[in-house]
Amino acid sequence: MTGGRHDVIVIGAGFAGLYAVHRAAAAGMSVMGIDAADGVGGTWYWNRYPGARCDVESVDYSYSFDEDLQQSWTWTERFAGQPEILAYLEHVADRFDLTRHYVFGTAVTGAAFDERTGTWEVRTSNGTQHRASFLLCATGCLSAVNRPHLPGVGDFAGEVYHTAAWPQRDPDFSGKRVGLVGTGSSGIQAAPLIAASAASLTVFQRSPNYSVPMPNHPWTDDDMHRIRAEYAERRRRSAYAPAGTPHTSPAGPAADTGPEEREAALRQRWTQGGVLFSKTFADQLTDLAANDIAREFAEARIRELVADPAVADDLVPADHPIGTKRICTDTGYYETFNLDHVSLVNLRREPITAVTAGAVQTTTSEYPCDVLVFATGFDAMTGALSRIDPVGAGGARLGDLWADGPVTFLGMMIPKLPNLFSFSGPGSPSVLANMVLHAEVQVDWVMALITEARVLGVTQVEPRADAADAWTRHVTEVAEGTLFVHAASSWYLGANIEGKKRVFMPYVGGFGNYRRQCDDVAANDYAGLVFTSR
Repeated sequence: MTGGRHDVIVIGAGFAGLYAVHRAAAAGMSVMGIDAADGVGGTWYWNRYPGARCDVESVDYSYSFDEDLQQSWTWTERFAGQPEILAYLEHVADRFDLTRHYVFGTAVTGAAFDERTGTWEVRTSNGTQHRASFLLCATGCLSAVNRPHLPGVGDFAGEVYHTAAWPQRDPDFSGKRVGLVGTGSSGIQAAPLIAASAASLTVFQRSPNYSVPMPNHPWTDDDMHRIRAEYAERRRRSAYAPAGTPHTSPAGPAADTGPEEREAALRQRWTQGGVLFSKTFADQLTDLAANDIAREFAEARIRELVADPAVADDLVPADHPIGTKRICTDTGYYETFNLDHVSLVNLRREPITAVTAGAVQTTTSEYPCDVLVFATGFDAMTGALSRIDPVGAGGARLGDLWADGPVTFLGMMIPKLPNLFSFSGPGSPSVLANMVLHAEVQVDWVMALITEARVLGVTQVEPRADAADAWTRHVTEVAEGTLFVHAASSWYLGANIEGKKRVFMPYVGGFGNYRRQCDDVAANDYAGLVFTSR
């Protein structure tokens, strides 16, 4: 079945997708949005598990493009939870009348570029095909669910949930024995709340992660009045900041500070909470000695929080410097293991051998469960776009183009896939920056390029292969100068997905540096791109 033809098709209805639809519609373009969910929200639609919360302060994790929106919305907490973030996105969609452009409950199953017409043909799960001159993929860097392939998991007779595809109505764990598999961000956030109602909670941990307690608190009316008055300055400081937030490292290189100053800086960051702890010192992610100072501080805090030294030993990571895997944030995670009905299973010592109808078996024990919760994360950065596997000029397929790792130009464009743009993916700061400001910057850049192409009568634009190769080499070279690449096996490299090429995917040069390079390309007549007129 053939649908309509549009100037722009946007895949996704999260922060980047909604803003892309808004910008295209405001520019007078015919735009269509497609999303597999039944409503807006992107990752915040699906990840509604207990405890789901953003680790960027709410007042920064919000759009800056509309001053009235910024001044009129009231955030209730310092770190907003999933329900509030979803409500905010629904408010934005209503305020700017964005849902009328969308088809919901429909997944994109494929896309192919028609060189004769210079358009993308997008196939969907309902059998309809749509065409557009430009395809904007706001598919998300943490959206392709990684479901575990455990022996016998299909035989389990109890309830099964995945944190990244949580049901609309929260399950009732009262009186039930719950097994939680996975201790990344979602598992760490969910564990305390599951433990609060379950008869027992067994946490199956393969790799412990560092987590920093999140000192969340409500915003008072006075807080919001002050924040609104300071928003212009707050946004100015964020615009070209390393992580797209107004926060900077409170200390210089660790070696340049004395023991008392180092301790004070670490305590300040620990008290502030969240991922900023990984940036206490300017060289914390580039110098192992500096990292050790922060790591030892964090490990001491974990041992203070966990009563049983043996359990604390299992919860302290031994396989990576702190921050080289994304630091998690929590509310009472470590203290949860002090409860009598909560236990930790170290899968490094006793791997899972099978799942039966009513239990999880390891090499040494059997753990009865009524419910299994999988917090096993995502095929990050590339997974969502790779599953669509778009086909470009000359039959070039993304799966082949990225067989040896993703190659992009500025993290937004891919050679041989003309008129296709991807947001928040490999080759961009992505998860290492404030994703909302990141989305605004990338969408603005792409919309300026599309507008310029239309004014010039250009029907096809794509990056030169050498320009994309140069950018990808730059991404790799910058990463090689950090502890991320050789000291940790993380999902930043795709290490959680069997068979995936190990390549460090985000740009670690800083959001501000990335944005300056995007600015420079635009200012230099989009150097590195090829424009074609039919």
